[in-house]
Amino acid sequence: MIYLKHEIHGTKVATMEMEAEMDEKNGWVRYTLDTPEEAAPVVNELEVKRRRGRPIVEAVEQGA
Repeated sequence: MIYLKHEIHGTKVATMEMEAEMDEKNGWVRYTLDTPEEAAPVVNELEVKRRRGRPIVEAVEQGA
């Protein structure tokens, strides 16, 4: 088994040498399970969602 990783697509396993060679032409890089990965800092890239509720409407007293 040949382990490959890609910056965008993550990781995959190629079962044949020819498959791994074709993947390498498309930006995949070989790695072994013994190779420690560089610890990248975790960054929250999600937008902060704003709560959208009903607008506040003041009650109007109706006289008689």
